[in-house]
Amino acid sequence: MIKTRILLDCEETPTHYVNILPHLETPLPPPLDPGTEEPISADALLALFPKECVKQEVATEKRIAIPEEVRDILIRSGRPTPLQRAVGLERYLKTPARIYFKREDASPTGSHKLNTATAQAYYAQKEGTERLATETGAGQWGSAVALACSYFGLEAMIYMVRISYEQKQYRGTLMRTYGGTVVPSPSDRTAYGRKVNADNPDHPGTLGIAISEALEDTINTANTKYTLGSVLNFVLLQQTVIGQEVKAQLAAAEETPDVFIGCVGGGSNFAGMTYPFLADDKFRECDYIAVEPTACPSLTKGEYRYDFGDTAGMTPKLKMYTLGADFVPPKIHAGGLRYHGVAPTISALVEESRIRPIAYDQLEVLNAGVVFAKTEGVIPAPESAHAIKAAIDIALEAKKKKKSKVIVFNLSGHGHFDMAAYGALLDGTLNGEDVSTTTQVQREAVAFTER
Repeated sequence: MIKTRILLDCEETPTHYVNILPHLETPLPPPLDPGTEEPISADALLALFPKECVKQEVATEKRIAIPEEVRDILIRSGRPTPLQRAVGLERYLKTPARIYFKREDASPTGSHKLNTATAQAYYAQKEGTERLATETGAGQWGSAVALACSYFGLEAMIYMVRISYEQKQYRGTLMRTYGGTVVPSPSDRTAYGRKVNADNPDHPGTLGIAISEALEDTINTANTKYTLGSVLNFVLLQQTVIGQEVKAQLAAAEETPDVFIGCVGGGSNFAGMTYPFLADDKFRECDYIAVEPTACPSLTKGEYRYDFGDTAGMTPKLKMYTLGADFVPPKIHAGGLRYHGVAPTISALVEESRIRPIAYDQLEVLNAGVVFAKTEGVIPAPESAHAIKAAIDIALEAKKKKKSKVIVFNLSGHGHFDMAAYGALLDGTLNGEDVSTTTQVQREAVAFTER
């Protein structure tokens, strides 16, 4: 008998963002000017970002008000999103753990990204900006920017990592439907893109290269601001509506969480769910798990040091876990996780041992996605399937120890535009595997139930 409601709502969308900076044990290392190696002033960021975003980047307040215009659009877009109990998955795993997932896939663009795209477009429009330029990996961020720009009457120029542009063609169609312009990166629209193409005409692209192109576009085009989907503090801060809703929903269910899980590329969806809890001492003993791909293991294999946020070296240097700005990840389907670095605040929290990073390979992640689809009816984005894989492993560990545990993970987006990934998995062609991965899925399923 399930005593806890399966679908949990909360009464209203949050009115404030939660700022993690005052809750770090040591001050966040500042961005550095790459020329002088001295801390860069906040004013230097105004050439790229709206003034309010720059203020939020270095804010010391613990809570920052959400503009009513932004909040109204978040409500129109489906906030607060449900927190759903994964009853089917629990039964399949035969685990005593209780598993909850936050339904960020329920937004119009299919992911959490609209939360910050709306805010950034609003702040830009209020300053008189007419156009936003950005990059996107899997296309979830680009889709959100295109829609947010449509809401506020702005042009959207989107540089999409080439391999994802090819793998997820309907993402590009979605962006164009919302009114955005999208091109594969490296492109012929910027000097840096042309250079990369000249050196390697078959380059699959990276988020670092796409960022460089978007920055060059911003600097050279009038009335344009750069908009960023992850990494910087103001972006992660604007995602904390997620975790505040989860807090209210768990309280309504009279549940005390033990484990929080999210996938991490740059870190926005993970931070959005966890920062309201990490900022609250009542949840100090919870396990916060950041999941990344073994193909791009910034947290588990990278170095904690200053590095550029882009490949061309146009950004200030950030203190973060990094694989190096010139790192080119393999062509995995989780395009949103193919970033060489990680948000400085997440990196700092890993250094403080308050976040625990783990990594999985593409095959086991997508197998977990199939299990989730078959038990819960929701096809997850390959990025989100990383969190599902970790949730399954922890639930099976609870089963082995015969110990109840409350697990919460962020379903950051749906996989409706990722059928090529699941098709390759089921056809046995993913990663060039010789063994039938259809058989592998069946073996994994048996292993889940036998453990």
